Amino acid sequence: MDEFKQKILSLINKQGPKIPSMGFDDIYQFPPVQELSINSKTVLESDRPADQDILESIEDSYFSVDENYDICRYVLSKLPEILDCEEIQRDFKNLKQQHQVVSKKVLQLILEHQTACNEEFERILEIIDKVKDALVLCTQSRNELNVAEKQLSFSLSILENYRKRKIVQNLLHNLKTIKTLYQTDHRLQELLDEENYAGAIELLQECQAAANTYRHFTCVAALTNKLQETLEETEEKLDQVLAQMCYYFDSIRYSKLQDAFKLLGKTQIAMDHLHMHYTSAIYNTALNIVRVYVDCAEFLDHSDHSGKKPFDKLCLSINHETFIPCLVDLCKSLFKIVLSYHQLTMWHNNKESEPVSPIGTNSIDFEENFNRQYIKQKLESGLLKIWHDVQSKISVVLLNSNLASYKFDQFVQVLSVVHRLIEVGEEFCGNKSEELQESIRKQSANYFRNYHSHRLEELKIFLENESWEICPVKPTFEILQLQEFKSLRSVLKNFKARPQIVQSVPYSNSPDCNSSNHSQDGSSIVGNFFLRYAQHGTPFDLSLDETITEEDILASVGDEASGYFSEESEEEESEELRKDFVEDFVDETAPKIPQKDKREKHSVKAPILTNTTLTVLRQMGKYLQMSRLLRPIAFDIIMCMTQLFDFYLYTVHSFFASDLTVSGTSLYSIKFSATLKRISDDLVTDETNHQNGKVLKPILSSIVNLSNPEDLNGLAERICAVESVVFLAKQYEFLQNYMEYLIPTSKKASLQHFFSQTVCYVTDLRRPVYMCVAARAFDLRQILTTMSKVNWEVKDVMSQHNGYIDVLLREVQIFTLRLEQISVKVPITNEVQKSLWENIAHIITHTLVQGFSDAKKCSNGGRALMQLDFTQFLSKFEKISNLRPVPHKEYVENYVKAYYLPEDELERWIREHNEYSTKHLFGLVSCAYQNNKRVKQRLYQVIEDLDKTVQR
Repeated sequence: MDEFKQKILSLINKQGPKIPSMGFDDIYQFPPVQELSINSKTVLESDRPADQDILESIEDSYFSVDENYDICRYVLSKLPEILDCEEIQRDFKNLKQQHQVVSKKVLQLILEHQTACNEEFERILEIIDKVKDALVLCTQSRNELNVAEKQLSFSLSILENYRKRKIVQNLLHNLKTIKTLYQTDHRLQELLDEENYAGAIELLQECQAAANTYRHFTCVAALTNKLQETLEETEEKLDQVLAQMCYYFDSIRYSKLQDAFKLLGKTQIAMDHLHMHYTSAIYNTALNIVRVYVDCAEFLDHSDHSGKKPFDKLCLSINHETFIPCLVDLCKSLFKIVLSYHQLTMWHNNKESEPVSPIGTNSIDFEENFNRQYIKQKLESGLLKIWHDVQSKISVVLLNSNLASYKFDQFVQVLSVVHRLIEVGEEFCGNKSEELQESIRKQSANYFRNYHSHRLEELKIFLENESWEICPVKPTFEILQLQEFKSLRSVLKNFKARPQIVQSVPYSNSPDCNSSNHSQDGSSIVGNFFLRYAQHGTPFDLSLDETITEEDILASVGDEASGYFSEESEEEESEELRKDFVEDFVDETAPKIPQKDKREKHSVKAPILTNTTLTVLRQMGKYLQMSRLLRPIAFDIIMCMTQLFDFYLYTVHSFFASDLTVSGTSLYSIKFSATLKRISDDLVTDETNHQNGKVLKPILSSIVNLSNPEDLNGLAERICAVESVVFLAKQYEFLQNYMEYLIPTSKKASLQHFFSQTVCYVTDLRRPVYMCVAARAFDLRQILTTMSKVNWEVKDVMSQHNGYIDVLLREVQIFTLRLEQISVKVPITNEVQKSLWENIAHIITHTLVQGFSDAKKCSNGGRALMQLDFTQFLSKFEKISNLRPVPHKEYVENYVKAYYLPEDELERWIREHNEYSTKHLFGLVSCAYQNNKRVKQRLYQVIEDLDKTVQR
């Protein structure tokens, strides 16, 4: 060390004067050297190369660090065999220059690093001092330890033993911990069997933490991997239990699962998995149920090794007989899944209402709030997703089935199932189930098109085979008593009870659902499905309708005795009046009519309807059921329902008004005639090969006799037919508001037109039909012949009426007696009696005017006789018919009084009274001005002009 130090110091402390001798003239300003003499040779400074070039020209051999390398020998080895002095001097000169440059460079480097070298040397000296101090301290410590060993040897042995004891205790604790870790599987399985999932997760996490602590043990390192596998198996077990929640939601088990997933930090992942499980549950449930109902021979496809078909193809194989049970079972199972999801949502909503832990642990609070928000959003979006999957499966089943051949009750059951499912969906997520509605709409449109066509043909058969006898129903009968209206009873009663009808929106929460205890599909189940069936059962259990009860609408024998038939012992006319009629005129040729005895008559309280009417009423109930369950095509169904009425009305008119023997111009109102023409054009055809929904014109049954005068030419059958149509119209009016409620607002005008143009004018059917009876009840030709024999050209006013009045009154009396006999067969209401007597008054008054107009000559006395005859007729006719005033009375009186009018007033009267025929007016003018040919011709011309105007 001292020697190295001295060398360094000698190198640093070299004297300055030596530097110029080394050739550093460019650093220190010394006198310039002109030349260097070596062996009498001079080296000029100007010939010297640059230092850098000189350094680069030095051979590598001169820098060798090998101790055994002899540089001198190397130089000598380079000498040629023949020495050249100049050559040697040049080499010497080069070596000299190289030496000078190297020396200069070394010195420059030494000067640059001199400061750092001094500092480093000072640090070396400090280290030397510290090493000396440490050596002294070690020496002292060894000396003191030697003293302690000699003086405290016993105490140190105690400390050593205590340390060994602690090591052993720690070792035992570690061994017990390791043993506990190995026994974790057994305890873990017990916790899982007890469904203490949170406890199992906590145990696993504790074991993993302990295993990480003792991971330096080889056995524990292997156990760590096993614990990780056990944790993964536990998570799979939790996921399996989570999947079971899709079929039956258990709030207690689900709470335990949530606690376990919360410990794992996988709350959001668990919710994602749960939604995937619901999707799988819906698909697998639908697939498995359909497979059960599909015949194995049809289901297995031998060309497909997997032995499976897609779900839609599988649905095509469902048998006709098993379709409804399959649909019901499918809806039951899918409802269980939907119910589970609803209960899941309610559980989380209740959980969300619980207060969050007080703010303090910011990270935990933030995570809990974030998880709650995530779950809430996931559940809300899952509602629509779950319901979309459910209705998609049902839609596929519906669209791949053939319902065209189903009976009506079967088809309505399918509609009820689907409609109940739609109600469930609306309560579940507020969704209108458009896909499901469209599926059933397509099936229903096809089904109803064929169904209605068959119903029209069926109605035609009923009408052609109808005997037109009254169907004996109870006086209390109403359409809601029919089985077909069973599902509508509560709805219609509540609907009619509401003072104001609420406009409907298709498939909304309609009033008829909420205001009654009946569902839209007609069962007694309405709403609150998830509350009703939270524990057991489904809305699709058993029959969707209540137990079918037998109808009680027909009158029994006891009913007949107690009110359906009433006994009338007194005649409405007095016996004295009756006797007067008999004695006034006795016609030997008239039929012998027995005196009226006490007899039973039909009670007018009972409605008049036929078996065919009852059939139409039943069809109305079926059509309304379909309209209610198929709101998208409700308008089409209801319009078809109006066609049933149209066809019934048209048939009754064609059967019982076709034998009218008098002009019916004044018997038909304009709107009623337009209605009959519309029905004939749109619905009825005479062609055998009819199409476009038209029905072949029906033919009256041969058993119905409308030409027997003894029973007033089938008056009983006519009354049954006409009054059954009137009764049917009243039922349509009863249902009008509800029918309008079922269809969209934009299409209500068509239905309202049906009621305003057809139903409102049904009573107009009475006039032409009952006129067929009235016109044939009297021998009008004989009456006119008798009137033609009367001498109207009398001078004095007579006090006795003519005999033709007695003939008329006698025939009226005969009609009355026959009418009483008819009342035994069928009740004759006041409206029917009034219509009959009005028709009789119409036919008699017009017959009288016709007879008066046939008079060739007539005096003032003759006109007075006409008034006397008519007054006598009216006095008796009013007592018989109870008509006050007698209709068409003015028709006769005005005609008779016109005879006394002056020329100008008569002309004005002719222009104003167009109800009289041209013949009537000619007869009037001929008698009034029989002696004034000029006036008569002028008035004739006026009448002809008016007739031409009317014809144009």
